[in-house]
Order: sequence, then C-alpha cells, then structure tokens
Amino acid sequence: MKLLIIYADKFGYKTSKKGLEEAENISEEKEFQNCLVGFIHFEEKDEENLSAVETKMIKQLKWAARKNETNKIILHSFAHLSPSKGSPEKTKELFNSAEQRLKNADYEVSQTPFGYFLDLDVKAPGYSFARLFKEF
Repeated sequence: MKLLIIYADKFGYKTSKKGLEEAENISEEKEFQNCLVGFIHFEEKDEENLSAVETKMIKQLKWAARKNETNKIILHSFAHLSPSKGSPEKTKELFNSAEQRLKNADYEVSQTPFGYFLDLDVKAPGYSFARLFKEF
C-alpha cells in the first residue's frame, strides 16, 4: 500500500469521468474544510494481508490527524502511486471497513466517489506534517 496524506485547509471535488465501468452513476460535488485527505493506493500484494494493511493505514491516518489537529478524514482512492493495483472489490472493502473503524473512533469520515476521476480543489498549508507519505 502507498499512502499519501495531505492536510488541507480546503478540499473539494467534483465527479468528472468514470474510471470503472461497474461504478454506480454519480454526479457529485463536495467541499470540506480543515481535513486530512488520504490518497490511498491499494496494491495487489495487499489483498493477502488486508486486515494488517488496514490497521497500519488507520494508525497512520489517526496519527496524522492528531498532528494536524483535525478529526475530519477523507478517504480517496488514488491508484496512481504504483503500477500494481488491487481489485476494485477488495479496495472498496478496505475503504468501507476503514471508514467504519474511524467513525467508531469518533472521526468524521467521508469517501470520495469510488471508481471516478475527480476534479480536485486542494488548498494545503506549507508545513512538514501537512504532507506525509507512507508505504506498507
């Protein structure tokens, strides 16, 4: 797994084009303030250790949220950090499970539309904990 984390003063998106034919039809535009955005690349090798990868990802997101003094986390599927990609089904399973676990820990959690390319609007401050990268 590759995880790019960006703390954003503002993060917005608008659905653009479908990237997965089987994705449900969605036309959506949303904006968030003072949030942590996890750009998550789930790789094929991660499918063997889904639970362990999920736990590491959640720990990293919670740590980064504390460092940036926010309880808002956005989960964004970002399959552009490696040539290896996990299956859409397992990726979505990871996102849904992680969302529930984070909500159970009192975080406000949202997911961007799965299977879509999005027009993004990101305003991020320039300090060290505002941009983090982890590989599991």
